[in-house]
Amino acid sequence: LFPGLGPKSTAMLQAAGITTLAQLQALGSVQAYILVKRAGCKPSLNLLWGLEGAITGEHWQKVARHHRTSLLLALDQAERESGPAP
Repeated sequence: LFPGLGPKSTAMLQAAGITTLAQLQALGSVQAYILVKRAGCKPSLNLLWGLEGAITGEHWQKVARHHRTSLLLALDQAERESGPAP
């Protein structure tokens, strides 16, 4: 369903109402991560790397090495704009 994501990550996405890869792609990894947090889940940043990997086709560890800073900055900005998740 979501390339590279395991059952726990998939369950967190489903709890946030994200059930298809197309939905994940439309939202983007940062917004999907925020929705997972708002759904009451407690994801680690590894989920953010995994979400980006599912969208781009890169392994989550490669995402963490090469895109960590840009994703963290985008997450920080998105949370500041919308308020932090509870």
